[in-house]
Amino acid sequence: MARIDRLTALMERFTLQVRPAPLETATMVVTTGHGGRLGEIWFGRAGVGAELAAESVVFAADVDWGGASNPLLAGLPETFRYDLASDPEAASLVALMHSELAAARCGSGSVINRLGEVMVVRLLRARIEAGSTEPGLLAGLSDARLSRAIVAIHGNPGRNWRNDDLAEVAGLSLSRFAETFAGVVGETPAAYLRRWRLLVARQDLQNGDRVDAVARRYGYQSAEGFARAFRQHYGQNPLAMRGSAPG
Repeated sequence: MARIDRLTALMERFTLQVRPAPLETATMVVTTGHGGRLGEIWFGRAGVGAELAAESVVFAADVDWGGASNPLLAGLPETFRYDLASDPEAASLVALMHSELAAARCGSGSVINRLGEVMVVRLLRARIEAGSTEPGLLAGLSDARLSRAIVAIHGNPGRNWRNDDLAEVAGLSLSRFAETFAGVVGETPAAYLRRWRLLVARQDLQNGDRVDAVARRYGYQSAEGFARAFRQHYGQNPLAMRGSAPG
């Protein structure tokens, strides 16, 4: 069976930005290792490396990738440490990011963003491959069967997905799929589908799309039904959010 891409739909939905940041607020910190080589990446919540000694820090940055609205980042542990000694390619990438941060050349902001995106993908791949013992999206993507259903939801949120459709995608019986999905992801397939639809619908509204068009796009029978679901989830009328994306 062909390997599935578990991250592209998420990468396309959330804009990633990497900026230099004080150690106290940084979400990505790179440390030194033995012999002056790069040591580890500390990645997580704001202040992830606040307790590190300043002399052990190569650089610190804030990685903004949708914040709490990104279900994958929201499911990461507060601190995730990645050993660069075991990944020379990642170490080279980080060294190049450091060079751009230090030199502040023309266009360095764009270069850092692109390198940061590649680095975050590598970090997430490592977490997915390692798996997770905590229920959530990360654990679901780590499961070879469930990930097929989750990727299908991400890639086509407007489809009228039923549990038996998703079970077939996952290659599981209906009862086994529903039970496993709820246990691993921490919510039912229908609940996850609904939450993903509303998340991407909010993004489209913030970009200025019409409420009725967004409702149809994500499988709602009427704009009124969509508005009710949106208000229940976000506490705000979808029309009030239209065109509110940051400049």
